[in-house]
Amino acid sequence: MPIHNKLVRDKIPQIIEQTGKSFHIRTLDNQEYRVELKKKLNEEIKEYQSSVNDEESIEELADVLEVIHSLAKLHGSSFNEVEKIRLAKSQERGGFENRIYLESVED
Repeated sequence: MPIHNKLVRDKIPQIIEQTGKSFHIRTLDNQEYRVELKKKLNEEIKEYQSSVNDEESIEELADVLEVIHSLAKLHGSSFNEVEKIRLAKSQERGGFENRIYLESVED
């Protein structure tokens, strides 16, 4: 039996059950959940970095966003609040659309 030991989406047990396979799961406490969400974020970012085309990239970015939604809730906030902060930072400091690459700053 393959060992996974990782956080999975809520409907994964049902999907596995439909295949007729048996599995073992448990519910994480808050501390474990925080640790595993951070691991999941890294996993999803690595999958995005490994994507080879636009379709795959967008799929992986959706996974990253799903984890960000969960992390925002974990930290007592919401994705909408994260988005408001993102917009304020973008207004104050700009985004990355202009592709500016800082090479050096003279003292």
